[in-house]
Amino acid sequence: MAARTGSRWKYSSILLAIVASGLALTASTQTWYSLHLTTAAGHAGDIAVAGSNAAPAVAALSLAGVAFACALALAGPILRYVLAALGLVLAASIIGSAAGAMADPIGSGISVVTTDTGIAGDASVRAIIESAQASAWPALALAGGILLAVSALVVIVTSHRWPGTSRRYGATQPVLDRHDDADSAAHVSGGTSGASGPTNAADERARARDAAIDDWDELSRGDDPTERATDADDAPDDAEDEADDGTADDTEDGPSIR
Repeated sequence: MAARTGSRWKYSSILLAIVASGLALTASTQTWYSLHLTTAAGHAGDIAVAGSNAAPAVAALSLAGVAFACALALAGPILRYVLAALGLVLAASIIGSAAGAMADPIGSGISVVTTDTGIAGDASVRAIIESAQASAWPALALAGGILLAVSALVVIVTSHRWPGTSRRYGATQPVLDRHDDADSAAHVSGGTSGASGPTNAADERARARDAAIDDWDELSRGDDPTERATDADDAPDDAEDEADDGTADDTEDGPSIR
């Protein structure tokens, strides 16, 4: 039950961090403000200010938040606290960027107004902006930063209850070692029980190799090694012939008369 609860806290924290980062990242790509200019600006229509212009740091910080969530899935017990501290820093930065843009909508769109109208200078640009209409996206970016901070706090509080990383691959080596030990034992026992067989075979191979070397030596001296084999084969036949002759002679002589 404790392991199941720890797993639930772990995956809830990771999921919350991903959702928070995704929310802030999505908000940074949308229009945050619409600036209404005065007639002195000589510009027709309103100017849209995107989140990437109002709070440029939010997009990069949100991507870092996604990386933070992915790292939590693989981090060990000590590294989780380090990542949680980094998550709090990321969350505080997102909150600060979004809050700063919400506190000064006109100031967050000065660069966009300058690009569209050609009027530069903080005071000059503010003078031609009549009003600013905000959308819900700045608040959503702020909410994303808050949720990211909550996920980091949950990691700090509950990470000691999270299950450890999987060890199923770590058990492979001992199993292989046991198999190797068993094979070694079987090889040793097999070699002991049948020691005479491999030994006799090795001796026969050695004798055959020595005989081949002797044949080459005789050829180099001008002798024919096949004659030795022929003589060896004829020797038993000569012995049998002599035995047969002796038997015949004894038969012809007959029994001796005393």
